[in-house]
Parts: sequence; structure tokens; C-alpha cells
Amino acid sequence: MSIETELSREMRFVVSENQAGLRLDVFLAQADESFSRSQIKNAIEEGDVTMNGKPPKVSQHLKVGDVVEIHLEAAIDALAIPQDIPLSIVYEDASIIVINKPAGMVVHPAPGNPDNTLVNALLFHCHDLSGIGGVLRPGIVHRLDKETSGLIVAAKSDEAHRSLSAQFEKHEVHKKYVTLVWGNVKGQSGEILLPVGRHPVDRKKMSTRSRRGKDALTLWKVRERYGLATLLDVEIKTGRTHQIRVHLTERGYPLIGDMVYGNPSKLQTVKDAALKAYLKLFQRQALHAAQLSFLHPQSGERVVFTAPIPEDMGNLRALFRAVAPVPGGNTGLQNWKDKLR
Repeated sequence: MSIETELSREMRFVVSENQAGLRLDVFLAQADESFSRSQIKNAIEEGDVTMNGKPPKVSQHLKVGDVVEIHLEAAIDALAIPQDIPLSIVYEDASIIVINKPAGMVVHPAPGNPDNTLVNALLFHCHDLSGIGGVLRPGIVHRLDKETSGLIVAAKSDEAHRSLSAQFEKHEVHKKYVTLVWGNVKGQSGEILLPVGRHPVDRKKMSTRSRRGKDALTLWKVRERYGLATLLDVEIKTGRTHQIRVHLTERGYPLIGDMVYGNPSKLQTVKDAALKAYLKLFQRQALHAAQLSFLHPQSGERVVFTAPIPEDMGNLRALFRAVAPVPGGNTGLQNWKDKLR
């Protein structure tokens, strides 16, 4: 039995006598031919499959009467189309293209975002993107959340795609971020080692309390303190979905502007009118992918790319500095008040 909506598919199967003994992944592949083996494996590992109400293993064998339920996001049938969307290109050659993605841009088409994505822009700009990622996300080997700005690399050849994918798998790609979080972070640096997986109740969120979470390591270092907030340099050693947002929220320091994991009540602690007004306008998580490093697919040499803090985060940092000045970071508060009028 299946229930299909515009955005998702909920399917429920009961194991019969002739299906008993099958591995779970084999059973699902036979139950619905529209499932690919990789899709099934990912769904199980992400916690989107349950067996008798509990998270199973990919290789688990079935018994008569077992109830298997699977939740899948709906696929988009249409091909991604080229669109003339401006791109901030940091670097490009025959193998790769590195983009400084603005906040608000989705990486690839998905339910609710069929176009105006980075993929649509890349298809217009490049005529030789790798096809390994599939028709909806050619060349894409990693992602950034819609409201996260910063560096992302796309492959322009299948060889480059395979090389970059292998580097991500082996954690050889180094990613550093800058973020503004609520609170005066204790300590000058540290690490967060907590598993991250699908939230046990809210499927749109990730959690450190997932029953099938994967190990995740986040390193952080304080760059500036403002009392109410802290500017952090963050490096992730794993690339779990929403990892930085989940980890820092778990530690009690949610990202400023985070509409999913943030704490709206923090705004009430801000007394300065200019800062408060800007924070109300700041409708995205204050997170920027500032540095990206990997081995070039052709030369094998390590390349490093950087992207400066974007204007919106820079403005926010300047306002915090003005309210709670830091050495070398004084900014005239009145100038900001005038600008916000």
C-alpha cells in the first residue's frame, strides 16, 4: 500500500510467506521497481525506513508478517533547464568550477524549488557539466543549505566528479565556515563529537538524538566576542546535513537567524534599537562557507579557495561590534542607526 502526495511518498508493505528470508534492501527493490538500490540504502541509513516501527539495518532479513514502512521525498520528473542567473565565479577550468553561492539560492531542483537554482545557473554557464549527479543535479558533489552562503564546487567532467566524490567520502575535502551564534561561548576553542541523523519526530529536522545518527565532528574557535553573541570560525571533519547548526544548538549556542534550530526568544535580550531592527530583517542563518580545499582532480595538488564574509553578515558583525566594541573592531553606532532609518 502506498500514499503519494505532491511532496512525498509514504509506502507500507507486509511481508508474505514467499518473501520471508529476503534482505530488506532486496525486498524493497522487488516491492517497487521505481526504487533504485542506492535510493533504498540511503533511505534506510537516513532513518526513512522502519520495520515494525523500529529502524532496521540494510542487510536485515525479513520474517512473515513484518511491516515495512518507507518515506521518500517525491521526485521531480522534469529536466533541469538552463537559466541565465548571475554567478559569482571564484575559479573555473576544464575540470571544476567553484562558486560563491549567495544565501537564498537552492543548490539543485527539489519539491518546492523546481528552478532558479544553482544547477539551473550552471547549466546556462557551462555546457560540459558532469552527468554523474543525474539530470536534476549535474556536476553537484556536495551541497550548502539554501540560506547558507559561501563556497561550493561543481564537477565539469565525470573524471572530476569521481575524484571529488571520493575525496568527500574519505574526508579529504577541508571546509571552514564563519558563523555568528547567540551567547558568549565558553572557552576559546573546542570540538563537538556527536552523531547527527534524522530527527525521531520531525522529519524535516536533524538531531543528535537520532536512532540512526552518524558520527559527526565539528571544530570551533572564537574569533570575536560581543557579550550577546560570538563570532566563530568552524571546521567540519564530516559533512552531515545541518551538522554545524545542530551541533552548536545542542551546545546552547544556536546560530543567529536560524529559523529551524534557532531560539527566537534571544531577540528579546537585545536592548539596542538599531541592532534589534537589523536582526528582525536578518532572515537566514548567519553561516558562511569561507574556505574550501581539496586535491585538484587533474593535477593532484591541493587547492584552497576563500570567500569573504558577505555584506549581510558583515553588517551584523559591525552592529554587534558597535554595541560591544572589540579591539580593532570599533564601528560608529550612529552611522548604522542612520542607515537603518
